[in-house]
Amino acid sequence: MRYLHTMVRVRDLDAALDFWCAKLGLVEVKRDEYPQGRFTLVFLAAPEDAGGAQVGGQRGAPLVELTYNWDTEEYAGGRNFGHLAFEVDDVYAACQRLMDGGVVINRPPRDGNMAFVRSPDGISVELLQKGPRKAPAEPWASMPNVGAW
Repeated sequence: MRYLHTMVRVRDLDAALDFWCAKLGLVEVKRDEYPQGRFTLVFLAAPEDAGGAQVGGQRGAPLVELTYNWDTEEYAGGRNFGHLAFEVDDVYAACQRLMDGGVVINRPPRDGNMAFVRSPDGISVELLQKGPRKAPAEPWASMPNVGAW
């Protein structure tokens, strides 16, 4: 068995792409429009995985599949599947970049290892420090949790 992708339904494709690509740093590797079904699929990969991403192929990198249904629909319980996890080179720098982009850090990386944020659709995203955890540092060490993560 091998991991292929996680599908996330989104209400606003532009807001979702702003979060997942512009702020978190994933890259779009494929987009499919289905006018008959009235939906769009957008496949995203981490930059280091983008070259190896093969949607539907035998080999490929893990992907996030954004499903945008053209008709208005409300989705509840964005946390019902758990969360997505991404390894980052510097958890502090990643959180600062997200905060600078207007993203709330729900669980700051007080331990120098792990943080949680949420997408505009309420999907919980875990950021894990690549390699050994960083030494505790401010402002992260004294930042409280905010909301649910």
